[in-house]
Order: sequence, then C-alpha cells, then structure tokens
Amino acid sequence: MRSITTLIALGVLAAGSAPALQAQDPHFGFALNLGFPTGDFRSHNLPATGTAGKQNEGFDVGLGGQFTISFPLDQGVALRMNFGGQTTEGSRTETGFSSQNLQHNIFSLGAEMQFFVGGNASRHRGTYFFMGPSADFERWDTTHDNYWDHYWDSSTYDRKSRLGATFGLGHSFGYQTGRFTMEFGFHKTLSGNDTNKGEPPSSDFAKLSFGWVF
Repeated sequence: MRSITTLIALGVLAAGSAPALQAQDPHFGFALNLGFPTGDFRSHNLPATGTAGKQNEGFDVGLGGQFTISFPLDQGVALRMNFGGQTTEGSRTETGFSSQNLQHNIFSLGAEMQFFVGGNASRHRGTYFFMGPSADFERWDTTHDNYWDHYWDSSTYDRKSRLGATFGLGHSFGYQTGRFTMEFGFHKTLSGNDTNKGEPPSSDFAKLSFGWVF
C-alpha cells in the first residue's frame, strides 16, 4: 500500500511541475550499476530453530542497470524519473550442512530531485546531488540441496513490495550532446523491514553507476 501511495505522490509531483517541464527538453540516460551490500544485507546471523542451527547469510556484489529521464525545472534543479533493476547472488551457511544459494532481485521505480552545482540542469552538465523515494519490488530465491541425496535440489522464493530511498552524488563529463556520467549513491529500505515480525532485512547497498546521458 505504501508503494502505491508513493507512486501516486510522484505522479502529483510530476503533474505539478508540468509548466516548467514544457519549457525545457528532458535528458534521457542509461547506466550500468554495481551494488555493494551493506549492513545486514551484506552479512547477518540467523537464530537457531528446532530444525536448524545457527546460520549466516550474506550477499556479494550485485549487477544491474537503470534508465533515467531528467526534466530540468530551472537552471539548478531537475526532476529525474529512474527505472532500475539489480540482481545479487549470496549464500546461507550452517555448520555441518552444505551451503544454500541465494539470489535477490529488485526493480525500483523512483523519482529523484537533482541539484546541479553551478546551475547546469538544462544541459545536464557538471556535478549534481540527487535524492528521492522509490517503490521497490523485490524477490528472494533460495536453492538448497537435499542433504541425503545431493542429486536432487529444490527452490523456494518470496516476494515483497517496499518503500525505499536513494541519495548520492553524480557528475556528467564532456560538452557534447552525449555525455559520460558517473554516480555514487546509497539505497535504503524504509518499510517492510522489521525482522522481529518475520520480514526480510533491509536491502541496503551502495551503488556505483557508469553510463551516458543525452
């Protein structure tokens, strides 16, 4: 429900900015991302249960991409729509048993404000800060062996929609129509992450992006 509310709010924000958007052409961009898990997403221990002992679960570096549309509102500010996804591999280990393979996939629909240093939003040039909320659609896959017959395995998965936020710093290099961009940001899960209620931990990660904007 919160994700749906966020999408409605983003639509209202974009609609309210329509007069300014008509005055300047948008900039389209795409990028490849490297995601570096942090906190419990990188590594955390699971408590022992009646059928399982103490376990450790963690994820490695993820790989993804994003497509962006940046609408200049004035010389120093732009509204950017961000459509991105990422997949991350991981494992869960338990003493005395073979490890389980994990995979986390996330698709995010975000709206970010960009603040350009030096007022180059209309040309999407130079250094800029960005921040904004996102609707995150996530899936966790677990593949594990049968411990008595390693020729047979099984898979389970779980899905969840959550509210997130992203903030960071970027720079557009060059003066031509197409410019190389590099960004460093951080993604934080804001809702649906109460592990005491059995919810998955936050999907928090630092993000390094390399791409082009036109």
